[in-house]
Amino acid sequence: MKINVGGIDKILRIAVGLALVAWALMGGPVWAWIGVVPLATGAIGWCPAYTLFGLNTCPTRK
Repeated sequence: MKINVGGIDKILRIAVGLALVAWALMGGPVWAWIGVVPLATGAIGWCPAYTLFGLNTCPTRK
C-alpha cells in the first residue's frame, strides 16, 4: 500500500468522517456510519478508490 492521500485531502476526509460518525452517534440516520470510510482512509493515508483510478494527492509519493 503506497500512501496516496495527502495534505488538504487528508484533513477534509478526517473532518467529514468525524462529523458523519458524530451525527450517527447523536441519532442520525444509519447511513451516516459511512463516515467511518473517509475517517479510516484519511487516518491511514491510503484510498483504494484512488488506487483503482490512478489518483494521488500526496505530493511526496507520486
